[in-house]
Amino acid sequence: MRAKLVAANWKMNGSFESNRRWLSQFDAAALGCEVVVCAPCVYLAQIAEALRGTSMSAGAQNLSAEAPGAFTGEVAAEMLIDCGIRWVIVGHSERRTRHGESSGMVAAKAARAVAHGLRPIVCVGETLNEREQGRTLAVIGAQLAPVLDACAAGELVAGAIAYEPVWAIGTGKTATPEQAQEVHAAIRSLLSRHDPGAASRTRIVYGGSVTPSNASALFAQSDIDGGLIGGASLSPSDFLSICRSADRIEH
Repeated sequence: MRAKLVAANWKMNGSFESNRRWLSQFDAAALGCEVVVCAPCVYLAQIAEALRGTSMSAGAQNLSAEAPGAFTGEVAAEMLIDCGIRWVIVGHSERRTRHGESSGMVAAKAARAVAHGLRPIVCVGETLNEREQGRTLAVIGAQLAPVLDACAAGELVAGAIAYEPVWAIGTGKTATPEQAQEVHAAIRSLLSRHDPGAASRTRIVYGGSVTPSNASALFAQSDIDGGLIGGASLSPSDFLSICRSADRIEH
């Protein structure tokens, strides 16, 4: 049985004070799912220190594919480890579209994370135009292929793959549970071609306007192992409700 994973992606939000309030209001003590908080890089040390000794983990939203050196503005895997970070989001659609990250670059970042013991959450997803053209599974396959060339499928088991349809991120639109399950099942099938054992253990989470009202229906699907939560994670009460939804589901 795969333990549910629920990760908060705060994106470019937060302050030292608002972070303290969030952490004081969110109580993961009774939760059975694994909880990760991915904060902006300037707050990673604060979050990691606050979560030390708890059941929760701190995560970053990005990392460089390079070793430390002359890369102004970048953050190396070694630096994240030094801050107490254990998780990192790789290839979020906002990085792909706004910063021009190719699937090859995403693969290099995933490989860099794995090589240094970080647990990557590798994001994949199609645009609305690609879905309407019936290309969803082809797009997902093309995004994952370089990752599976750069990393053995077994190396991804410690992390996760996040299916985030681009058309559902921050739009209020959500893939139906059936639509999401179809893609999650296809991702697991693709992983199975490389390593059936790893495929059965890899957590595939859903992201895209997940809320307390739709989380249970999404998480009840057999191949949906939790969520990567954006806007709703900024509210500790909403995020806790989503985590509790994950707790109530067993696969």
